[in-house]
Amino acid sequence: MRSLFLLLFFLISFLCFSQQEEFKNVKNYYNHHRVLLNNEFQKKYLAEKDLLSKDAVKNDFMFFMKKMDSIENVALIGALVKIKNLEDLNNIHSKALKSGNISDFVPVTDKSADYPGGLNALRQEVTNIFYTDGVYSETKTVKTDVAFIVEKDGSISNVHALGDNFTFNRQAEIALYSISEKFSPAIFKGNAVRYRYTLPLTMNFE
Repeated sequence: MRSLFLLLFFLISFLCFSQQEEFKNVKNYYNHHRVLLNNEFQKKYLAEKDLLSKDAVKNDFMFFMKKMDSIENVALIGALVKIKNLEDLNNIHSKALKSGNISDFVPVTDKSADYPGGLNALRQEVTNIFYTDGVYSETKTVKTDVAFIVEKDGSISNVHALGDNFTFNRQAEIALYSISEKFSPAIFKGNAVRYRYTLPLTMNFE
């Protein structure tokens, strides 16, 4: 039984270590293919002689890129499901060892976790990353509170969006996991500690 727990521990540790790269890998893959498509369409565009043909190539390019965004979003949803499953396994394992996620937190810190450039920079990046075509809403304004943990190394985990619109929540979680920078971790008595962070998000859809 003990060997089973050890095996599970090493498996989860390995998977949790690599899961932060999951979204970056997906984005790098699709960005690479966007570059390839862009090059091919540019060659085709330059080869055309008349404006109507050039416009047709341009419209085809925009259509392909929109499809690429949609396909990438499906891959990112798959990555989100994978990461959430891994984090659930890790939380169960931590509770089983009685050294889990709750006891690592302190109610007061000397320095809170902070994103490079501050809260406005974080909001702006999330807005830029956010895939609005993945949101289905009957109302123009959608809100959610995205709660997550800033780990001791500045990475984030356990992202949960708490709002009424499931599709908006899902895209908000993907956007948070996809941010490019790490946080500066929270500090308590000179040591980095895990920190609970909540980011309210509101978006207007026409």
